[in-house]
Amino acid sequence: MPIQWFPGHMHQARLEMQAILPKVDLVIEVLDARIPYSSENPLLAELRGDKPCLKVLAKSDLADEAMTETWLSHFEQTVGVRAHAVTTDDVPTIRKLKQIAIRMLPHRRGQKINAMIVGIPNVGKSTIINFLAGRKIAKTGNTPAVTKHQQRVTIGDGFALLDTPGMLWPNVHNVNSGFRLALLGSVKETAMDYAEVGFFAAGFLGAHYPDRLAERYNLESIPTTELEIIEAIGRKRGCLGKMNLVDIDRASRILVTEVRSGGLGLLTLETPETMEEEKVKTAAAIAAKAEATKAKDAQRKKRFRDKQRAQRKSREME
Repeated sequence: MPIQWFPGHMHQARLEMQAILPKVDLVIEVLDARIPYSSENPLLAELRGDKPCLKVLAKSDLADEAMTETWLSHFEQTVGVRAHAVTTDDVPTIRKLKQIAIRMLPHRRGQKINAMIVGIPNVGKSTIINFLAGRKIAKTGNTPAVTKHQQRVTIGDGFALLDTPGMLWPNVHNVNSGFRLALLGSVKETAMDYAEVGFFAAGFLGAHYPDRLAERYNLESIPTTELEIIEAIGRKRGCLGKMNLVDIDRASRILVTEVRSGGLGLLTLETPETMEEEKVKTAAAIAAKAEATKAKDAQRKKRFRDKQRAQRKSREME
């Protein structure tokens, strides 16, 4: 299920971000601690170049604590990058982000600092801005794309934040990343299929957190396929239709909703190691698709040339 959700305001946000970056001292990228890789925007890495970057792993209260520490160490292996985990209700920790950012710019000590804060939709960026500012500045909501336009927010000590709309990239080539983004609510419902996302969640949880599934849905054993897991959940939750058949969509929605809310406990859906493996596979898939497109174009051109030669030969014989 390749995700292709790039509303017009996101395209405009990319252009505005590209234009303003030369005037920015530091980038603060807000990530979802449950999917630090999949919520990391590759367009930002391309645009920011060597500017210092503070990666904030939000919603860490919903993620596996040990894996969050692993991801923090992983990000800080990159030169110019610091990483810090926060929760949406830990105001003191969030307010420390300003001082962390200031320390990353010792050459700007005593001068005004402009930081751009970015993040995918529904990652909690606006909540962080409001806590840093000490007042409600940015709109918050549990749906993607609440922020539509850039705005400048002064948060004291000569420190200003440039808030940008939550931005996905035009195509999420890594299919698993697309599913993870949809599963955690970063993609609007109109751009996803609940059954497909539910199957992905069932497969992942069955493989990595079977005990959570068994406990949450009172299952004596975990079925072996995604469909069977969804059906088992549906029967336990009364998602039955005609002829006592499970309503797959309803059962999938229950699973997706409870993963998002933390109903299945603290979950991290990816590790640095699995992401490296997926990057290799994704690159190979992109290359294979490009090669197939190239071959298809060559065949189309050959058919066109053959048709032209046949038409010329027909005219010569007249």
